[in-house]
Amino acid sequence: MPKSDGGNIWSKLLGSLRGGAHELGEDWLDSRALRILDQEIRDCDIELRQSRESLAHLLARHTLAERALSESGEKIAEYETYAIKALASGEETLAREVADKIVQLESSRSDDQRHVQALAASVAELRKTVAMAEGNIRRLKQQLDTVKATESVQRAQAAVAQRYVGAHNKMPTAIDSLARIKQKQAERGARVEAAEQLARADRGDALERKLRDAGIMADDAGTDAVLTRLRQKLPD
Repeated sequence: MPKSDGGNIWSKLLGSLRGGAHELGEDWLDSRALRILDQEIRDCDIELRQSRESLAHLLARHTLAERALSESGEKIAEYETYAIKALASGEETLAREVADKIVQLESSRSDDQRHVQALAASVAELRKTVAMAEGNIRRLKQQLDTVKATESVQRAQAAVAQRYVGAHNKMPTAIDSLARIKQKQAERGARVEAAEQLARADRGDALERKLRDAGIMADDAGTDAVLTRLRQKLPD
């Protein structure tokens, strides 16, 4: 039977140790997770900054492509004017050469248009990605700040509660000690007062003896005093 009890206690002890280790392990994992999350947010901020730089570069390319497309249209309009003038002058051969040039310019403009459209699509997609990343990082930072703030508050509350429990557990002992101190002080005070009373009494007795010896104070305890007191009790 004692063996069974010992085994049961040992099992409980092991279970308690495992439970404590499990809690410590969870706390360590949570702390590590927060550190990893901090690093992830910093990495995301760096990537977001790079994405913004890429977006700025892409916008610049799109602006230049639109400018090139506009210049192509202006060049085509210019050569169309030349072709019209050549036709008006009866210069069919020259007009044909100008027309060939216009064909080349229009083909180039088509390429410019496709390039502008492709860049515009890339810009729109990258804008969407950057906006989504900004929103995600902002929400993630808010959640992390909330978790950290709550953790800080709870740790402070736990520390205060622990101090309160410790102080509460020490309170009865402190009260008992205070009561004992007060009792000792009262006893010392009573002994001092008694000693003072005894000293006063001794001084008074010595003074009365001196007065009686000098005949200044009547000796109520003397023979004559006793007889006088007894005669007063005789019937008239």
